[in-house]
Amino acid sequence: MKNMRVRVLFFGQLKEIVGLAQEDAELSEGARVEDLFERYGRRFPKLAEFRPSVAASLNQEYAEWRAPLAAGDEVAFLPPVSGGQQTALAEDIFLLVREAIQPSELVESLKAPEDGAMVVFDGFVRNNFKGRQTLYLEYEAYEPMAYAKMRAIGAEIREKFSVHRIAIVHRLGRLEIGETSVLIAVSSAHRAAAFDACRYAIDTLKRTVPIWKKEFFAGGAVWAEGESLPQKAISGLDESTS
Repeated sequence: MKNMRVRVLFFGQLKEIVGLAQEDAELSEGARVEDLFERYGRRFPKLAEFRPSVAASLNQEYAEWRAPLAAGDEVAFLPPVSGGQQTALAEDIFLLVREAIQPSELVESLKAPEDGAMVVFDGFVRNNFKGRQTLYLEYEAYEPMAYAKMRAIGAEIREKFSVHRIAIVHRLGRLEIGETSVLIAVSSAHRAAAFDACRYAIDTLKRTVPIWKKEFFAGGAVWAEGESLPQKAISGLDESTS
């Protein structure tokens, strides 16, 4: 039987368990995603313990565990994370940034004369986590896939709600207390659509976009527990707000 090589990526606490962010792996033809994870689970028993909550992606799309692999594939194993054919408009904003987000400047840039409402979600770093004092946060992302999922959220919003402009901006790297970590802004002619779309955007982002948060304290650090990826998100059948 012939062998093939695939690229394997790890993120968040999974990366710390295996001690690497990526490597090439050689497998027999016919191998599946689950076979690849099982191989790493044998090398790193602690990794195997995460199997019920880990999601897998294949070439930057969420994948079933029994999905077959082919030579040259890119497979990512993703810890729990903190659409249609219509594409987002060019005037929409989807960004991953490492500099400070300026909410007021972004909101002003989105306003238009034909709009009557704008709803903004500004998520920022608090100084505590489960009773412990937080010193700072670090965010990391599987960036190509994160951008794809953010654009997909924008497309879904346009299918579901009557809105004008959409902005989804997320910080990466180190963030201090009080700094904005995620900003979502939606403009529309009427307030109801803007409220509903903004809520949909943050809820879907937290559930499907591969971004992870690490909290740092005086005595150590911990990866924040996120939501395990729902099976319907893997299959593309997201009916959570229908």
